[in-house]
Amino acid sequence: MKHPFQCIDWSTIAPTTHPGTTGEALWQTLQLPGLRIRIVTYSPGYLADHWCKKGHIVHCLEGSFVSEMDSGEEFVLQQGMTYVVSDELSNHRSKTASGVKLLIVDGDFLQ
Repeated sequence: MKHPFQCIDWSTIAPTTHPGTTGEALWQTLQLPGLRIRIVTYSPGYLADHWCKKGHIVHCLEGSFVSEMDSGEEFVLQQGMTYVVSDELSNHRSKTASGVKLLIVDGDFLQ
C-alpha cells in the first residue's frame, strides 16, 4: 500500500474516549488504507480492559507505562522508548500509574 506525502496536524483530530478497566484512553486517530496512526493518552491509573493480540509500533512521547504480557512478564517503557510486535505474537495490555502519551502505528505491514 502506497501513501502520498501528507502532514498530520493532530490539533485538528478530535479525540475519542475509550474506557479501560480503570481510567480511560483518549485516541486521536488517522485511518488510512492498511495503516492506522494514533496519538493515545492514558489517564493516571489506566489499565486496559482487554488483552491485545494485534501488532503495533508504540513510541512513548511523555510519561511512562508498563506493557504487561499474559505470561506475567512486564516491560517498562519511558519517554523516548519504543516497542514493536507483530500480529498474533503476544497477548499484551498497557497500564500506567501516572499517565502517558503514546504514538502508536499499526496496520497490515505487521501481519
